Amino acid sequence: MFNAVSTQPAWFALRVRPNHERAAQRSLEHVGLEAYLPVQRVRRRWSDRMKELEAVLFPGYVFCRFGYADRMRVLNSAGVRSIVAAGSDPAPVDDSELDAVRALVKSGRPILASPYVQIGERVVIREGPLAGLRGAVMRAKDAWRVVVSVEAINCSVAIEVDADAVARDRNRIAS
Repeated sequence: MFNAVSTQPAWFALRVRPNHERAAQRSLEHVGLEAYLPVQRVRRRWSDRMKELEAVLFPGYVFCRFGYADRMRVLNSAGVRSIVAAGSDPAPVDDSELDAVRALVKSGRPILASPYVQIGERVVIREGPLAGLRGAVMRAKDAWRVVVSVEAINCSVAIEVDADAVARDRNRIAS
């Protein structure tokens, strides 16, 4: 939560106007703030061809790192509607959650939108390029999906992994 005396910047999720995620990111960066818009490469079929483009992972949201003193610069940036809050206090996004989203994007594997998961088996990936990533596991047909959640915006993304590549996460207990 924001503390008026705290000067340490934190990551926050921002609600933005529909289809204005990139414009909001540019606007925030233009005023000197650090912004992050998770995107992935996807193939879309058009009537006459296939096209590869960048799709926003969390439509309607951009992440921004800022301190209490900068909140009005954030809210006055083009496309930004509000700071995601818990009650009346802005809700910071945990750095580890954004690090996990960055790792998923960097992996280059297809990322699927997933329903937000609050309860479920907490796991850590033990091997491969995603080793150390923590999330909740879901069983889907013949593959395991590890779901990484960003609690502040009640959104999750999932990636398929081999079942033998995950182990129980003993550092976090599911509620």
